[in-house]
Order: sequence, then C-alpha cells, then structure tokens
Amino acid sequence: MKPHIKWVANTMPKSADEKLPIMSEENVAVARAFHASFPQYDATPLAKLDGMAEYLGLGGLFVKDESYRFGLNAFKVLGGSFAMARYIAEETGKGVAECDFAYLTSEKLQEDFGQATFFTATDGNHGRGVAWAASRLGQKAVVRMPKGSVKQRFDNIAKEGAEVSIEELNYDDCVRMAAREADGTEHGVIVQDTAWDGYEKIPSWIMQGYGTMAAEAAEQLRAAGVDRPTHVLVQAGVGSLASAMVGSFANLYAGNPPKFVIMEAGAADCLYQGALAADGDPRIVSGDLATIMAGLACGEPSTIGWDILRNHATAFASCPDWVAAKGMRMLSAPVKGDPQVVSGESGAVGMGVISSIMLDDVYAELRELLGLGADSQVLLFSTEGDTDPERYRDIVWGGDYATA
Repeated sequence: MKPHIKWVANTMPKSADEKLPIMSEENVAVARAFHASFPQYDATPLAKLDGMAEYLGLGGLFVKDESYRFGLNAFKVLGGSFAMARYIAEETGKGVAECDFAYLTSEKLQEDFGQATFFTATDGNHGRGVAWAASRLGQKAVVRMPKGSVKQRFDNIAKEGAEVSIEELNYDDCVRMAAREADGTEHGVIVQDTAWDGYEKIPSWIMQGYGTMAAEAAEQLRAAGVDRPTHVLVQAGVGSLASAMVGSFANLYAGNPPKFVIMEAGAADCLYQGALAADGDPRIVSGDLATIMAGLACGEPSTIGWDILRNHATAFASCPDWVAAKGMRMLSAPVKGDPQVVSGESGAVGMGVISSIMLDDVYAELRELLGLGADSQVLLFSTEGDTDPERYRDIVWGGDYATA
C-alpha cells in the first residue's frame, strides 16, 4: 500500500511579517528588468491544461514550465544571476539597473570589480545556474554537491568551467562547507538560497530573482483571461522558492491572495514539521534526506522563507516519492489537446498533489479546506525538466516509484 501524503493546515501564530517587503512588486520588477537584459532571456511557457482541469474537476490548471529557462532546463539561474549582479553593484557603488548583462560581460567590469570566486552548495540546478552566470561574467565558481548527486548534473556544472566536487555530506552540511571555504578565500562569496542568522542579504536577492517567474506567470494568466489564481501549489526545499512565489503573489494580490499549498519531499519535510508543531518556530530534519526529489532534499529551513510561509501559507504537505513520479507521468502523457510538460522529480510534485487531492477521497478534508472545485484556477510550477535523463526515463517509461 502506498503511503499517503501527510498534510496540515497552517495554524501557526503570525509574526510581524517583516520579510514580506523583500518580494514587493518594485523589487521583483527590478529583477525582471535585469533578466530581460540577457540575450538568452524569454518568458518561459505557461502550459494551459484545459483537458486535465476538466478531468480533475477544476476551473483551470496552469503549469509554469521552467525547462526552457536560459537553456539550462531549470529555474535556479534566475536567483543566482541576480544575486551576483546585486553583489557586484554593491561592491562597485552602482545601481543594479546599471549592472545589466552588457556591463557585466564588459571589460569595464574587470576594471571596476575584478574577479571574485562564488561558492555554493547544490544538488545540481542551483550550482549549474551559478556556474553558468559566473562563466559569462568572467568570474570563478566553486560548487559542492551532496552525496548521491547525479553524474549528469555534476557534468553539466563542470562544463560551465566551475570547480565542482561531490562530497560525503548531506545538502545542509555541504552548505556549511561552501560557506567556510568562501570565508577562507580572498574575494570569496557564498551564494546560497538558504538564509541563516547573519546571512540574509544574498538569499533575499536570490528570492527576488525567482520573482521573475511569478511576474511572468501573473501576466500570462491575465493573457489567458484569469485575473488571479485562486490556488498556488509550490514545492519547497529550504523554502526560498516557495516563499518567493508566496511573497510575490501575496504582494501582487494583497487584497485577495490565493490559497497557498507548500509541498515537500517526505524525507526532508522541515517546513511541514514546523507547521505540525504549530508554535511558529522552525524545525530541522537531519540524516541522509534520501528522496528522488533531489532539489527538495533540504532539512534546514531558510529564516526568511520560514517567516513568509508561516504568515501566508494555507497548508503544508509532506509527499512520498510516488507523488512526484505520478506527476511526472501525468505531465508527460497529457489529456488529448493539452500541451506536454517534461518535468523532473522536483518539478512534478505539484501535479501529483493536485491530482491526488481532487481524485482521492482520502484527501477530501484537504480539498474542502482549500475550497477546490469547478471555480478554482490552479497554478503549479514545474521547476525543472529532465535534469537526470536516465531516471526520468526509468520513471516515465519504466514505471519506477508507482508504489512505495
């Protein structure tokens, strides 16, 4: 028997909500303008799944497909590149609007700034984004990957010219390792999308970079005749992506925000555990954090992300691996007339969750709590494509993880 999705409604006490302005419309607009300066920039598609919406009993179902982002097959480059630009702007005394792609790839940058070494820890997508941006900006990158990382993801980072290694450590320990190395390196900078006490500026910039995704999606929804999504389902590792999306939409639709469902891998469900405790304090999940959702295998929540989510999330879900595998298969073999979305393990969990909520009466209480039905306009984020092609085929073609 398959293990169920565990979920909990958000009953945590509110904080002063001091982190929400990080994702203001103004801050997101600055990040989007920066990304638009890249010759590789184009808004990623918003897949409109009318047939699937009807099948599930929803008014509309939309999937933001990040497999097209800058040719890197994942969204993460949005955050790393903007944080690097903000750091360089601060170091050179410039406004970030002056630090567009043309300036950052010019000889003038070398005169004004020189060269730094950007350190990060990653399961693959974030590190590839940092390495890609560093390569184009004439900077150095050092990337540390946790044990069990996939060789294809390692190779993709190495191809960008970064120094990269797979360590016998879990993700959170790799973050600590990269931070120590940055501290011990001249012109070393840690570029991590998790925040901790004393390290919040760069993570906040990374979150603002992610906001480009939310801004694009809001425009695309309006073009499709949807003024606002009623429900946003977004996956979480440390919570930076989730809180960036929640923060963006909470600001954009301040008078009538969507309901937000935060989804985690069951093996690394630190946000769910915090919501379950319901006292407002974050929780940590330790150990190997073994899951096919490698991008979500993070056991220690971001301090910024936690603060936004405790104030604005509607519910938290802890998901077994079969949920992501089901989502991958459903998106790859859509209802006739719907576009196909090639979504990897960390990208497809939203499809697995929404289909389970709507089709399985085990989740009837959650469905009722969220008010999901024929009037609902649901937005999901497919944050990566087939970044591990072999596993993608094993799951989608071979049926792996169909059961526990």
